[in-house]
Amino acid sequence: MVIIRAEQPADIPAIARVNELAFGRKNEGKLVDLIRHSEHFIPELSLVAEENGEIAGHILFSSAMIEREGSVQPMITLAPMAVVPGQQGKGIGSQLVREGLRVCRELGHPLVVVLGHSTFYPKFGFVISKEKGIHPPFPVPDDVFMVCELEEGAAARFQGTVQYPPAFGAV
Repeated sequence: MVIIRAEQPADIPAIARVNELAFGRKNEGKLVDLIRHSEHFIPELSLVAEENGEIAGHILFSSAMIEREGSVQPMITLAPMAVVPGQQGKGIGSQLVREGLRVCRELGHPLVVVLGHSTFYPKFGFVISKEKGIHPPFPVPDDVFMVCELEEGAAARFQGTVQYPPAFGAV
């Protein structure tokens, strides 16, 4: 049985390991650590998937900003999400996304953006962000930069260009 819960301090080494195994490099684990030590970290939105006492997956939602005509407002971004290779394809990533979005709603966040797989995230309500007037801060294919409205019509209030926390540029 998989348990999805907020990370605890003892999970930090396992989270780094999960990200390294899933991505084949240390960048994503470093990103998580940099965000964890910044004002963009939201403890309730760093979730782990625990199975048989082992951390099998991790997802991080953190604060970001969206800029429009010189004004900025806070929003949430999903990155990264990782599942150890031996556990991929078993629904752990889906459980992490669903629970993360549920907690985002519970905390009152109206929308979430993600740069991710165009065939994975739409099943959770993510759509191409460009269609909602929300743009990435750098060139990427339209179908991989997506937004999920957690409140109906929220994207209309958040049109503009996403600005990621500085940690994203440090990895």
